Amino acid sequence: MDLLTVATAGSVDDGKSTLIGRLLLEADAVADDQLAAAAEVSRRRGDDVTDLSLFTDGLRAEREQAITIDVAHRYFGTAQRRFILADTPGHAEYTRNMVTGASRADVGLVLVDVRHGLTEQSRTHLAMLALLRVPHLVIALNKMDLVDWSRAIVREMHGELTAYSRKLAAAGLAPAAPTVIPVSALTGDNVTSPSARTPWYVGPTLLSHLEGLVVPDRASGPLRLPIQLTLRPRRGDPNSAREYAGQLASGALAVGDQVVVLPRGHSTTITGVAVPGRAVSEAGSPQSVSVTLADDLDVTRGDLIVHPDDLPTVTQDLRARIAWLHSEPLRPGVRVLVKHTTRAVKAIVREVSDRLDISTLARIESPDALRCNDIGMVSIRLAEPLIVDPYAVNRHTGGFILIREDSGETLGAGMVSA
Repeated sequence: MDLLTVATAGSVDDGKSTLIGRLLLEADAVADDQLAAAAEVSRRRGDDVTDLSLFTDGLRAEREQAITIDVAHRYFGTAQRRFILADTPGHAEYTRNMVTGASRADVGLVLVDVRHGLTEQSRTHLAMLALLRVPHLVIALNKMDLVDWSRAIVREMHGELTAYSRKLAAAGLAPAAPTVIPVSALTGDNVTSPSARTPWYVGPTLLSHLEGLVVPDRASGPLRLPIQLTLRPRRGDPNSAREYAGQLASGALAVGDQVVVLPRGHSTTITGVAVPGRAVSEAGSPQSVSVTLADDLDVTRGDLIVHPDDLPTVTQDLRARIAWLHSEPLRPGVRVLVKHTTRAVKAIVREVSDRLDISTLARIESPDALRCNDIGMVSIRLAEPLIVDPYAVNRHTGGFILIREDSGETLGAGMVSA
């Protein structure tokens, strides 16, 4: 079955964790002891019903504060497909965690409390999902039970969301077309079963919509195999050869393929392919593989194996859209590490050319800095060349993170511009 990765987002108290808890409960993915523990915690709090958010709010600090801090991953399956649900933080202070959870997601699921509409944080999450080019976007209009299942409010919200998506597209952030579903995570209406309280809604339930989404086929893209590890020939085995291992970021390869090893540009042929535990004739993304080559080349960690007819760019200068996630501002002259696929290289920020105002989606030219949760265009000079694609073409070889060199702390997420 296909695997679908869903990243949830939304403002504080919009009901993300409760919705995921509802999905897990109705998909029989909650163990009896978990259910009993959540019921006991809810009873001690004085809640009338079991707090379903406790199935995902795993940190003690989260349970005490009733907010989500970390990214909680949960796994479940139906007859149609398997799911990874990433419950990402809603508070502005933890937007960096939301970016982490959404960076590899197939679907962005944004919850909006229909009583409050689009908040500034909801707009930030929508902008971040558009920036990250998450392929699918679902808007769950939650807490419909608190607005008497109003069709008029849903129409109003649908119009507001559509208008904001158009503004995001005009700003160059390429949002996915939103699918809007009115739900109540508390009561379960339109989550896994159609609701009799919304006879005017003829669309799918949340779960059936997620079951039917088409996952982008990473194996159909250009071959990109970042080398993570070199495996030496087994001692005493004359048939053993040096292997080069990594996870296919995109594309597929097969025995007999002509390939190029970058950045040096050596051409060779694949003579063997293996996945964990066995040899195969071919493999595709996102599989982890090891390959043997016809020629004895100097291939090291951070090199990239590609097909000769679809080459990426080898460069020491990056122009990229940055989501800045740290409390200290990003200014020209700041030195960072750029972590890209399996490499980390030193770099210096040369220019901050613009900043995107999330509220108005206007571009502010030549700002003095990017501050926490800002999005802006930045030019970076690398100490060594990296092998990149535009993020719009390949999310995996077009994305990177900025790291503080002395502590390893994550500072921001970057997307290579064309």
